[in-house]
Amino acid sequence: MLERRKLVKDLLIDRRDLMVVCGLGSATYDVAAAGDHPLNLYLWGAMGGAAMIGLGLALAKPDRRVAVLTGDGEALMGLGALATIGVKQPGNLVIVVLDNGHYGETGMQASHTHGTTDLVAIAKGCGFPEAFALTDQAGVPRVRELMHTGKGPILVNARISHEETPRVLPVRDGHAIKQRFMQAANARVSA
Repeated sequence: MLERRKLVKDLLIDRRDLMVVCGLGSATYDVAAAGDHPLNLYLWGAMGGAAMIGLGLALAKPDRRVAVLTGDGEALMGLGALATIGVKQPGNLVIVVLDNGHYGETGMQASHTHGTTDLVAIAKGCGFPEAFALTDQAGVPRVRELMHTGKGPILVNARISHEETPRVLPVRDGHAIKQRFMQAANARVSA
């Protein structure tokens, strides 16, 4: 299994102008630990909304790349989003689910992905042209490349360890996060 903090850091190396939507909890902590950036949209308390916000950004900014990094619990909460994304077919959207099989923010109860629920099969059934499991570090460069150039929508189910990692808390002011993100999204960051 992958170590999630290292995985997220490696995915965001040389991110250029990639817009990153962070699902609540561990995904936000990991993206912040990889380096705060004006194009990080931290979702504090928006359980189940990360994929749909990513879809909205991908449709509004079709010339920009959008990555959603979220956990399995958050993805399960907004499962219907995958059907809508499959219908809309945004070519610039990649969703990376950091799947430890547990609800990390509420006490480490087993999530449905710990059992029989298969997010890759669900994404394929919803019409994602590419969906696959990532189980080792050797596949990270491919995922990073897909985030920047892949034809989406793409779902990557990254099987991560459920080991606890120290929290890195970014700014928690929702208005400030939104304003900063909107300003950065409307400007081009040079490569």
